[in-house]
Amino acid sequence: MNRHLHVVPVPVSREPVSLRSVERALADLRRGRPVAVSGGGGAAALVLAAEACTQESLRDLREVAEADPTLVLTARRASVVGLASIGLRAVIVAFEGLPAAETVHALADPLSLPPEKSVAIGEISEAAAFSCEAAAVLLAKTARLLPAAMVAAIRDPDADDVAKWASRHGLLWVDAGDVFQYDFIAARTLKPVSEARVPLLGAENAKIIAFRPLDGGLEHLAVIIGDPQPPEPVLTRLHSECFTGDLLGSLRCDCGDQLRGAIREISEAGGGLLLYLAQEGRGIGLVNKLRAYELQDRGFDTLEANEQLGFDADERVYVPAAQMLRQLGFARVRLLTNNPAKVDGLARCGITIDERVQHAVPSNRHNEIYMRTKAGRGGHLL
Repeated sequence: MNRHLHVVPVPVSREPVSLRSVERALADLRRGRPVAVSGGGGAAALVLAAEACTQESLRDLREVAEADPTLVLTARRASVVGLASIGLRAVIVAFEGLPAAETVHALADPLSLPPEKSVAIGEISEAAAFSCEAAAVLLAKTARLLPAAMVAAIRDPDADDVAKWASRHGLLWVDAGDVFQYDFIAARTLKPVSEARVPLLGAENAKIIAFRPLDGGLEHLAVIIGDPQPPEPVLTRLHSECFTGDLLGSLRCDCGDQLRGAIREISEAGGGLLLYLAQEGRGIGLVNKLRAYELQDRGFDTLEANEQLGFDADERVYVPAAQMLRQLGFARVRLLTNNPAKVDGLARCGITIDERVQHAVPSNRHNEIYMRTKAGRGGHLL
């Protein structure tokens, strides 16, 4: 299932501030640092990535916020560990006292060893939409960490102005609204920053244009093969980056074969576009994809492995692809894919899909189960 964006419009003049505050928060979370988050109705909380927490950082979180931290999981991960049903939004898990870091890791990470000592679990509740808790999980996802966070409501009486309070404590502050609209704003601010002619194997007449968002985040690439001209529908392949398949030639997936096959097909058809999107592992990132591989070795299929980690089966978004197409002058495409969800996702972003063009590659003995899973559970039309 595609990740849904909850967009709250903001003035264009605020976009740089919004992007910068989220990017800085993501960097601190990845370093194991807490960040302050302000939500609606005056709510505010300290947020710490669950996978990065230590016993010392949990004690510091409680001391600075002056409140016991809770663990926030995606509903999918909470369902996997038997704490809640899948129909909920993010799930808040309270503890009776300060939990051991090992307990947090065991609840958040399916590859973590069970804790030797655990703290009893208290109340379990659903996180409100657009709350600090929901923002905390989305921050962890966006940082390409496990989608789980420790969250402590800020009870310090001197925290009337949360931004200034965070600054006094040497912490970064971010507004929850900026977190929820981050993907949309980053995509909307994509601009071409460089281009060059790059002859490719199977398509010597090719050019690559790099698109970068306003915050200097991850670049997406447009590979233009031949000389396609709008307004005619352009043969287009959306390809999510795959380090292991595209670069190393991994046999666990069909990504490398799809990439090279698409370049060849577009060239043979007379030209078109390949959009190379920075969305490794169906949007979960390389580290989490490697975790999913280990879970697959334990018997889970490719979609189940993502779900065990707490992600949806597919976390990709197609707003960047739509923005790149529009900037290149194309509003209509013939989409080279076997994935109907990709057709629907791009269409929801305002691009007209004139035709779905089949794109099949052969399987091998290492990815046969993976291919069957994509067809049987993922709806791919192989």
